Formats: sequence, structure tokens, C-alpha cells
Amino acid sequence: MLKRTEIRIAGLGGQGVVLAGEIFGRAAVYDGKNVVQTQSYGAEARGSAAKSEVIISDGKIGFPVVRKCDVLVAMNQAALDKNKKDLKENGILLVEKDTVKVSSDAQAKVFQVPATKTAEAELKSKIYANVVMIGALAKITRLVSNEAVEKAIVDSVSKEAREKNLNAFRIGFQMIDM
Repeated sequence: MLKRTEIRIAGLGGQGVVLAGEIFGRAAVYDGKNVVQTQSYGAEARGSAAKSEVIISDGKIGFPVVRKCDVLVAMNQAALDKNKKDLKENGILLVEKDTVKVSSDAQAKVFQVPATKTAEAELKSKIYANVVMIGALAKITRLVSNEAVEKAIVDSVSKEAREKNLNAFRIGFQMIDM
């Protein structure tokens, strides 16, 4: 049976959700998987709702839209509130620990990741929170190899931002005990 995983990364414009989806999708391609990555965001770009969707499959992807996601990454409360209805029962829910409250009746495996606080403390800027979250996502799902993610980061960000983004990924990966 072919394996197909649907991921939605949601947050606000400016939180790097589109870049996060692009990096994760590119990593899956580097690992030899079929991938569709789409994105949407409000007209204002910064501060309005934004989401990036990634479908990863061993086979052909006939329908390139996420209907019910296996994984939901919510970078803020509004993103969780708007998208939780689309998360499969017993799916994986990653949330920004310090800004997102998950109800106790959540029908998901919940991981709270202090991505923003960690990015500020370790890398001196919250702009790396998205890549900290990618590290956690990679560790939890095991959908992509570390080597592929690191190559995708190098290929996706400016030369000046590479080292901090690579560190952000490694920090996020190490945060998760599994």
C-alpha cells in the first residue's frame, strides 16, 4: 500500500510557514518521494493568516489538495482554531508552546514546542522559530532524513542565513525525546 502523508503548517504571515513548507517538501523530494507543496496567505502578507501544505507520497499524487491532514503544525492560536477541524483523528499536532493552548479533549498526539522562545534564546531572533519547528517535525514524523533537510535549508535560504537555520533545525530536532 502506498503511503501518503498530508501536512499543514499554519500561522501568520511573517512567521515563515511558507518557507517551512518549502524546506520540508524539498527535503522529501531529495529523499526520493513525490511531493506537492502549496501555500496561501492573506493579501497583507505579514500578520494575516498563512498556511503551507505539503503532501508526501511514495506514489503518484492524483489530488494535490490537503483534505484531512495527518499532521498539523500551528504557530499561533488562530491557526489552531481555524485548522483543527481538518486534522485526522489521532493525527499529529505540533503547536507553538507559548502561544497556543490545546484543549484537553484534542483527538491527536500533541507536541508542544517552544520554538519562538528557543529561537530567541539560542539564535537571538524569533525568525528562526519556523525552522526549529521543522526540526521537531522531522524527528516526530521521520518522513525525511536529516541530510535531506539540511540540503533543503542550504538550497532555500541566503548564504548569510544558512548557519543559523541549520542550527535552528538541529536544535528543534534535539528538543523532541522519542
